[in-house]
Amino acid sequence: CFKAAQEHDIPKDINKILENKVIEKVSGLYYINMSVVETMCLGGTDGEGIVSKSVSSRSDLIPGVYEGGLKIWECTFDVIDYCSEAEIQFTNKTVLDLGCGAGLLGIVALRGKAEKVHFQDYNSTVIEEITLPNVVANCIREGNRAGGRRNGKTSQPPSKRPRKAGALPDALTKCRFFSGEWSEVSQLLLSSNKPFSKYDVILTSETIYNPDYYSALHDTLAQLLAKNGRVYLASKAHYFGVGGGIHLFEKFTEERNVFRTSIVKTIDEGLQRCIMEMAFKDS
Repeated sequence: CFKAAQEHDIPKDINKILENKVIEKVSGLYYINMSVVETMCLGGTDGEGIVSKSVSSRSDLIPGVYEGGLKIWECTFDVIDYCSEAEIQFTNKTVLDLGCGAGLLGIVALRGKAEKVHFQDYNSTVIEEITLPNVVANCIREGNRAGGRRNGKTSQPPSKRPRKAGALPDALTKCRFFSGEWSEVSQLLLSSNKPFSKYDVILTSETIYNPDYYSALHDTLAQLLAKNGRVYLASKAHYFGVGGGIHLFEKFTEERNVFRTSIVKTIDEGLQRCIMEMAFKDS
């Protein structure tokens, strides 16, 4: 699934990022209504053509073309809940939201006063049309700390003060955005002239549905995680149709003998879901 990596710059006029967007709220976080984005992409704003391909194939996953970033998958909320329950500390940490989609996990880290938060998704359209706007919407919201109901929605855009051109919110200056296949993004980060420090925390949700990707994912985590860092990975027990799942990936990881793993939470609602913590064996 080769897809070249690229970094996406934050536009200087961030107010334009939210133009024609409908903003809703979930778990206390602002996010862009994706059906509106899909409609706009079908009108020609999607350079990759992933929306039309997804609609025509009636699939949320097209291997090597579109990897599901236009949808918020349920395990995302499992990670959000776990970070709160386990009191995961993000203060002054460097964090990667891997396979970010809507970017909600990275936004949680940003609110937790992380020093740096990077967002990665396979598709550039997802980063530009969904992730970046979601991060901007949450960054320009003044004093937004109240937790909303999970299914609570609002069409009211976040309040914002007019900003001079080029003046980014402090939180937004901590963020970088990348698209492309995992190994390509790793190479871009590690070979870049820009300062880069490995991640203290990597958050990833529903990225192990396809066993064909396990090697690339495992190697990416091994290359980008700091020596004493932690990965929090959320997954369904099994993904019907594609064959992946938490126990298969756990076995794969054990055979590689690089990480130690533990299932830190199991959710037995409908199809079983789990959260796995990973750390280097020699950490």
